[in-house]
Amino acid sequence: MSAAEAFAADGAASSFELLPEGDGLRLRFVGDWTTRALARHDAALRRLDLKGARRVAVDLGDCSAIDSAGAWVLDRTLEDLRQRGAEVALVDCSPTVETLLGTIARKHCELPPAPPPENPLIAVAIRVGRETVRIGREARDLISFLGLTVTVLLRSLLKPWRIRYTPLIAHMEQTGLNALPIVGLISFLVGIVLAYQGADQLARFGAQIFTVNLVAIGVLREMGILLTAIIVAGRSGSAFTAQIGTMKVNEEVDAMRTLGLDPMEVLVMPRVFALVLVLPLLTFYADLMGLLGGAVMATLVLDISFFQFVRQLSDAVTLWTFWVGVIKAPLFAFIIGMIGCYEGLQVSRSAESVGRQTTRAVVEAIFLVIVLDAMLSIFFSVIGI
Repeated sequence: MSAAEAFAADGAASSFELLPEGDGLRLRFVGDWTTRALARHDAALRRLDLKGARRVAVDLGDCSAIDSAGAWVLDRTLEDLRQRGAEVALVDCSPTVETLLGTIARKHCELPPAPPPENPLIAVAIRVGRETVRIGREARDLISFLGLTVTVLLRSLLKPWRIRYTPLIAHMEQTGLNALPIVGLISFLVGIVLAYQGADQLARFGAQIFTVNLVAIGVLREMGILLTAIIVAGRSGSAFTAQIGTMKVNEEVDAMRTLGLDPMEVLVMPRVFALVLVLPLLTFYADLMGLLGGAVMATLVLDISFFQFVRQLSDAVTLWTFWVGVIKAPLFAFIIGMIGCYEGLQVSRSAESVGRQTTRAVVEAIFLVIVLDAMLSIFFSVIGI
């Protein structure tokens, strides 16, 4: 290593030397080029100085052993020399090592070229188109399920002995009785908020007494039923999807069909019936709690006694004000129950699908409830109710 430029590790089992040879260089590898010995040579191999030489002979005659990692380092070194413009030739390379180097070289793959930047407007149009197609298919399937649900519902009403009363009562308890605390609390707080905000605005005109009218009409016509439907959609609609979806994952629905049982009668009808029966009662309870919250806030803020609140309430609303909200309840219940069961039956055989369909059931149910509420509000306004 006196006149020659050499890179070697003293006392190591492997080394390499870069020696001048005629008008080129000889890169000589010595010893075992295995995984254990590569780390100490990697940096030196990356910074080889060719000193302008255009030919490099790679001598592997003294290379006693080589594994796939060593072959990869050697192949990388050869490729680096070629990219720097040198003509590379293997010398004294055994057939085994040559085969291994050829195998490593064939495994190299070039990264595909980066795709050209996509036009943002085109990307948005494509995404909107895909979502439109997906929503159209979802609407088509949902309408088909609606027709099937109505058919089974009418068949059950014509043959009441086919109704499964035990699960019906159980679902009425879960969706109705167990929902009373959360529905009552939220309705009470919403009544307080309406009374406080209404009083704050009407005080500018000296018309605080009409806060009772605002609370009564807002709760009875819209807020009572709408909040109750949203709570039930998030609480019971999601439960329907999760329950039926879990049964679908466990293949219990397939087992029902094998036994000759109709999942629509066994799983869907009891849940839809229960929700249609209990939601009007929950709406009535929510109306009472909302009016109670408004009465409490009116008593505290406006110094209106409870009896004055009741008297003003009787003047502010009519019987139809109450029925407008209650009439919406069975329709909303049917939508929530149907969508919850439909999405549960759409679950594939994975736990991830259960969560995805549950989220979709809640979003779709709340969206359709609000859309139907807006349509009914316009309809009742047009006919003068």
